[in-house]
Amino acid sequence: MTEKKINIRVPVLARVEGEGALELDIQNNQISHLNLNIFEPPRLFEKLLEGKHYSDVPDIVARICGICPVAYQMSAVHAFESLFNIQVSPWVNDMRRLFYCGEWIESHALHIHLLAAPDFLGFESAPAMAKKYPAEVKRGVEIQNVGNQIVRLLGGRSVHPIGVKVGGFHHAPSQDDISVLLNTVTKKLPDVEAMLQWCSALLLPDIAQDFTSVSLRCNTEYPMNMGKIVSTEGLELAVDKYQTVFKEHHESHSTALYSLMNGKPYLVGPLARLNLNYKKLPDEIRQLVENIPISFPSKNMYHSMYARAVEVLYAFHESIRILEKYTIPDSPAVDVKVQAGVAYGCTEAPRGILWHCYEVDEDGIINRATITPPTSQNQARIEEDLKSTLSEFGLDRKQDEIRFQAEQIIRNYDPCISCATHFLDLRINRK
Repeated sequence: MTEKKINIRVPVLARVEGEGALELDIQNNQISHLNLNIFEPPRLFEKLLEGKHYSDVPDIVARICGICPVAYQMSAVHAFESLFNIQVSPWVNDMRRLFYCGEWIESHALHIHLLAAPDFLGFESAPAMAKKYPAEVKRGVEIQNVGNQIVRLLGGRSVHPIGVKVGGFHHAPSQDDISVLLNTVTKKLPDVEAMLQWCSALLLPDIAQDFTSVSLRCNTEYPMNMGKIVSTEGLELAVDKYQTVFKEHHESHSTALYSLMNGKPYLVGPLARLNLNYKKLPDEIRQLVENIPISFPSKNMYHSMYARAVEVLYAFHESIRILEKYTIPDSPAVDVKVQAGVAYGCTEAPRGILWHCYEVDEDGIINRATITPPTSQNQARIEEDLKSTLSEFGLDRKQDEIRFQAEQIIRNYDPCISCATHFLDLRINRK
């Protein structure tokens, strides 16, 4: 029997935050080598934070990501407040939750309508899909805009917001601005419910995998800003003990660090959150979900898209709840008294848990910073999924079919380094 070798090289991933590639070698109809190469140039944010005052950190880390600035700010302020023994007011907690709702809405709506849906409807891009589904694409953009309005209200602007400070916010929105936003969110709620039904009707691949889900869990609410780190394997861990279980390491083919839990890949993000916190959803949302033939917990990674739709609906309900009871506070922030030590914070970015650690001196100066984003945590899981799903898909197929399937798998995780990726150049060497 003649030995058959196929070497697939995707040297450039287009439209990504950073640079990446995919290497795939197939020998005798088995994957002999697979690397998701991330070439994102080191931006050195952790080093840039060294020597900075703690009060500068929220504005600096908001620049790390244009899609998830709220998550970076929230993980930072929670870290410092834990170290400084700060108890913020219920008003601040509510506004932070509203702030996070805005980010989940805009990020998930973007992914569902512009990045993921074209894959499942047979289009190469969102503009191509819009020719046949103009109402759905328009709806997605309008839902995303609601999220942007929420972020802008509290952050001063929707991209790289500047309204956050340790202890609270720099300002409190006026009652008039809150009323306008409440009217906007309430009017758009029926469209979000329609989006949920639309997502549930899409024909998603039915592929079950064995993976470990990891997220925060809070006793009183669906997790965003607070909680312990839990897993489907029974883990229950305080945020400051993160590094006792989760270890980052470097792979020679990637500039992005890999993270493993007890030496194994794991999943963070909307599907992991829903798998671990489904019962924390309000009854009215669970009733809608239970009328649709997708159940949680789910072992199908393609249900991540539906999990995002569920979280968008939850974020709308939560935003309405918070906006309806809004009152102007005596102060939008509490006073801060600095003390030296190590600060730990972890919140739920749209793509999963985002962990921060800062060493702070007695003057509030950062001596060392460590930031572990969701994409780093999902990277080993993505490679594991690629090997499993491509093997089941069939490695003897044409190169375009293998390429598209690989793209779809990667996009399904909505990684920040390839949130809208399409492979520009695919090379296959057959021997």
